[in-house]
Amino acid sequence: MCQLLGMNCNTPTDILFSFEGFHRRGGLTDHHADGWGIAFFEDKGVRLYIDDKPSVASPVADLVRRYPIKSENVIAHIRKATQGEVRLANCHPFMREAWGQYWIFAHNGDLKAFTPPVGGRYTPVGDTDSERAYCHLMNHLRSRFASAPGPEALFDAVAELVAEIRQHGVFNFMLSNGDWLLTHCSTHLHYIIRQAPFKAAHLVDDDVTVDFATVTTPRDRVAVIATQPLTDNEVWTALQPGEMALFMGGEPVRRERLPGPLAPGACGCPA
Repeated sequence: MCQLLGMNCNTPTDILFSFEGFHRRGGLTDHHADGWGIAFFEDKGVRLYIDDKPSVASPVADLVRRYPIKSENVIAHIRKATQGEVRLANCHPFMREAWGQYWIFAHNGDLKAFTPPVGGRYTPVGDTDSERAYCHLMNHLRSRFASAPGPEALFDAVAELVAEIRQHGVFNFMLSNGDWLLTHCSTHLHYIIRQAPFKAAHLVDDDVTVDFATVTTPRDRVAVIATQPLTDNEVWTALQPGEMALFMGGEPVRRERLPGPLAPGACGCPA
């Protein structure tokens, strides 16, 4: 399975510390070596970097590691291919426009026998189940809403479709339009909220420690969401299989376990 990383903040923040550990999972501390990508929202714009090389050996990843881009919403992905070739068109995150906004999506999982209707405004460019699911989701939202939905209406609409899609397999994902970050957990997804009083954090994947009290202000609040915890001296909260969470302003403003079963094996239960 792939690896996901997200950040949602109440003020523009760089993700260098988290990315330093995360990018090492792309071929060094883990075996996810089939490409990677990261998207930073800045006002209405998005900086999107993708590469079909392993993130630990990618010159693009080196650029990101040395470039302190500040953003309120970030989504990153390290790929382990289950469907689709190892090529640039299949690298996450994916980006589409809707209602004059950029929407970013990344998926960790494997959807079997998933063949949503072809057509509509959004069509996959690559050949992954992930992009098929994303286009299906965006087509559904565009047909349902004439203008950009608010976060609560969006949560409800996405929840309806997620209940359908996750019957095909593992569907961990992150979705953002730059104002909020929406997640769904099928198997593994964890988050931590960093806010005053800030403390030091130590990476799991590298011997690096940062004292956040020295690089933050008392009003800062940052939510970091990852497939597996990135630090070993902080308490991370595990989302439950089948749970969606909406993050705004650096904290979860809505968490809800969706009704209905998960696909066999999606939560570690027997297939």
